Amino acid sequence: MDKDRISYHESVRQMYKHLQEDGMSNVWDRYEAQGFGNPDTRCAFCTAGARCDLCSNGPCRADAETDKRGVCGIGADAMAMRMMLLRNVLGTTTYHYHADKTVKTLRETAEGKTSFTITSPEKLRNFAGRLGLSPDGTEEEVALRICDMVETDFSRPVTEPSEIVRHLAPAERQETWARLGILPGGIHPEIMNATGSCLTNVDSSYVSLALKAMRLSVAMAYQSQIVCEYLQDVLFGIPEPHTVKVDLGVLDPDYVNILPNGHEPFLGFALIEAARNPAWQKKAQTAGAKGIRIIANIETGQEMVQRWETDDVFWGYTGNWIMQEAILATGTIDVFVADMNCSLPLDPLYSEKYRFRLLPVSDLVAFEGVDDRLNYVPAQAHEQAEKILAMGIENYPVRRREVIPVTGLPSRDAVVGFSPESITAALGGTLDPLLDLIKDGTIRGIVGLVSCTTLRDTGQDVHSVTVAEELIKRNLLVLSMGCGNAAMQVAGLCSPEAAAKAGDGLRAVCESLSIPPVLSYGTCTDTGRCADLVAAVSAALGGVPVPDLPVAVAAPEYMEQKATIDAIFALAFGLYTYVNPIPTVTGGPNLVKLLTEDLKGVTGGLLSVEPDAAKAADGILAHIEENRTKLGI
Repeated sequence: MDKDRISYHESVRQMYKHLQEDGMSNVWDRYEAQGFGNPDTRCAFCTAGARCDLCSNGPCRADAETDKRGVCGIGADAMAMRMMLLRNVLGTTTYHYHADKTVKTLRETAEGKTSFTITSPEKLRNFAGRLGLSPDGTEEEVALRICDMVETDFSRPVTEPSEIVRHLAPAERQETWARLGILPGGIHPEIMNATGSCLTNVDSSYVSLALKAMRLSVAMAYQSQIVCEYLQDVLFGIPEPHTVKVDLGVLDPDYVNILPNGHEPFLGFALIEAARNPAWQKKAQTAGAKGIRIIANIETGQEMVQRWETDDVFWGYTGNWIMQEAILATGTIDVFVADMNCSLPLDPLYSEKYRFRLLPVSDLVAFEGVDDRLNYVPAQAHEQAEKILAMGIENYPVRRREVIPVTGLPSRDAVVGFSPESITAALGGTLDPLLDLIKDGTIRGIVGLVSCTTLRDTGQDVHSVTVAEELIKRNLLVLSMGCGNAAMQVAGLCSPEAAAKAGDGLRAVCESLSIPPVLSYGTCTDTGRCADLVAAVSAALGGVPVPDLPVAVAAPEYMEQKATIDAIFALAFGLYTYVNPIPTVTGGPNLVKLLTEDLKGVTGGLLSVEPDAAKAADGILAHIEENRTKLGI
């Protein structure tokens, strides 16, 4: 495989060579084997979204040009949108699984059943007030009040608008959604309605299915993402800027290395607290190690590093999901703690080869041939963390005896921990300084980079990094979330030195504030937090409608089903939304026209697809400049 198609990151390219030498199946070679490096050659109907195998009459293929339909009669537009809606259901349910676990953890913490504490009481009371609840009483009483309210709202009938959405979403957006019939009820009934609509011979209208997708996305953003992240802030702290070590060089084979991996940080935080006990460090040293380190990994790791500063125990962050097999093949890992998302099916083979323990800690996760399991229970988090530490110490001498580790891999520093609160605090307690910079043109606008990472079209993170560099060159400030955030961190764009790559205006701002041109804003779950910031900007500008703001969204390397529901929400929210690769809906010409043209007159949002990074950045800038003209700035 061409090294430029492997990864943007030198550490991964080194590890890819090591994997080949070890004869290990890996994500890069498996990708190449699927279609000679070009997914478009695999199946033209699949690529276009014009294929369906939901019933026994299928698989069917559709062709809009010749009016070729599925056996049931469904056309290409509806076929493509129905499959998109099903993907959105998958993304929504996993987002909400995380939110449910967060609410349960806060409830049991308030009841005194867990080892966690309420770390941000001010955020707790503020969020209660925003939800229309009384912020008075003890912290525990306020927390339980919030838990009761959101859990009731999650199950609110679709005929009753969500109270969470009513209290948190901008009034202008709610009016638009109500007019379109996409102001949602509770997320649980909305998931049921969306899924039921995708049954054969139920909803065959691409417009109806698109509206249902947007309705579901609104419920997800406010009830799943914002509730999840804000309650995690309450439990573990509000993100504040600080420096963290990133990339594969953070892995030292002389330590017991435990990697919490996935999207839920609960056991990750419990592991840090437990491992900071000198008694556990001494046990590791008795086993021959220098100590125990908790290494942040993928999105669970992003949740952790954004909130807590690193030290000799909580040591650093590796990277995003495509790096996973490279990480495991370093021969430095003792326990890989797999929570609800992003653990690869061949991890058991890596566990056997590189002698680490593979431990699912979520009932969603399972591997063939792996019987170990320790499903997260909030009330048992501390005890579960200690069991994992013991497992790592037991594994350490086995790994050191049987595996030759890879060392000397690169690492660097990145600045992480930006949030609405920390951005506002850095500006003196108000958004006015940022808005002034936008008004006078020093910063042309803001782009939320909400991205995964994929091998489609380019190597891992290649396109994401290139797009981000093109954006900052055009004096566009970037807020980065998701696996794409790891790309920015490892590539150096989340370091103050990256200001040298920015345009004159943005560079001057970054240098004066000692901040990077790409602000590390968290995980994919932080999409809701980003929407909340956009709403705050709208309010600070006197109620400017969201579609008219100098902001945009970019997903340069979307990969999975969470990303598709994020993109649909951005469109429902009224944002210019750039995505790459081209989504699998091109077989529906009317659907494509709806998303890329007509939607601007419906929600104000617009889907942009463009494989060339510079042209994509030009399109984003053109949209922002058009809005600046409209606003007279």
